[in-house]
Amino acid sequence: MNDQAQSLREKLNRNRELGPSDRKTKVITVTSGKGGVGKSNFSLNFALGLQQKGQKVILIDMDLGFANIDILMGISSKKNIVNMIDNRTSIWDIIELGPEGLQFIAGGSGLSQVIDMDEHKLNYFFDQMALLNGYADTVILDTGAGVTKETLRYILSADDVVLVTTPEPTSITDAYAVMKMTSQSNPNAHFSIVVNRAVNRKEGRITGDRLLMVARQFLQVQLIMLGYVPDDAHVTKAVKKQEPFLLAYPNSRASEAIRSLVESYLSHKHTSAGEAGIKGFVIRLRHLWKK
Repeated sequence: MNDQAQSLREKLNRNRELGPSDRKTKVITVTSGKGGVGKSNFSLNFALGLQQKGQKVILIDMDLGFANIDILMGISSKKNIVNMIDNRTSIWDIIELGPEGLQFIAGGSGLSQVIDMDEHKLNYFFDQMALLNGYADTVILDTGAGVTKETLRYILSADDVVLVTTPEPTSITDAYAVMKMTSQSNPNAHFSIVVNRAVNRKEGRITGDRLLMVARQFLQVQLIMLGYVPDDAHVTKAVKKQEPFLLAYPNSRASEAIRSLVESYLSHKHTSAGEAGIKGFVIRLRHLWKK
C-alpha cells in the first residue's frame, strides 16, 4: 500500500503541474431521506463498480458529523477535508487510496464545522474542489441523510443525484420529503432512485413505482429507477469485516445488483441544468452558499 500511495502522490503531482485535461468530471451526489438505509455502503460499492467499468472515480465523504467511508474500508485516515481547510493544504495532499486503488477523501470528525466557515475558508474549499476538474471521470459525494440546508446545496449543485431508499414506509416518506424540498428550489430537479434492502425484485419494483407515482402526481421532479439492491446477509458480513461487499463477496446477490445498477446508470443519458462538471458544480455551490 505504501508503494501505491507513493505512486499516487507522483501522479497527483504530475496532474497538478500539467493542469486539467479535456475530461468532463461529472459530480454525483448520493443522498437519502433518513439514516440507516445503507447510503454510504452503497456509495462505496457503487464507486468501485464504476471503477471496474473503467471509470476514474474519486469518492468524497461529505456526511457532516457522521463521516464513515474510511471505516467501511477498514482504513484509518490521517488526512481529511477538515485538515485541508484548517491547514490550507492542497486537495491533492488529502486524496487517499482504498481497496483496488479507489481514490477517496475522508470527511473528518469535525466536518460539521464546514457549515460555519468564514468566507475565506469557504472560498479556499471551493477553489480546491475546482482543481479536480478534468482529473477524474466521476466525483461521488456521499452526503448526510435527511433534508438539511447543507445536503440540499450538494443536491442542487450536482450533475446527478442518486436517492437511496428502502421499502420501509418511513424511508419512502422521507425520500419523498427530499424530492419535495428539492423541487421547491429547482422545479426541473431529477433523481435516480435506488431501492436498498429489497426482499426481491418485485418489492424493489413496487417501491420504486410508488415513488415514481407520487413524484409524477404531486411534484415536478423527474425520476429514473436505477434498480434495487437485495437484502443480502453478505452485506452485513462485509461491513463487519470492514471490506466493500463487491470485493469481499463478488458473487453475492448484492454485488450482482451493484454491477447491474452501474450498467443501468451508464446506459442512461443524464442532463444537467447549467454548466456540467466540477466547474458548474462549484459555480452553483458558491451561489447557494451565499444565500
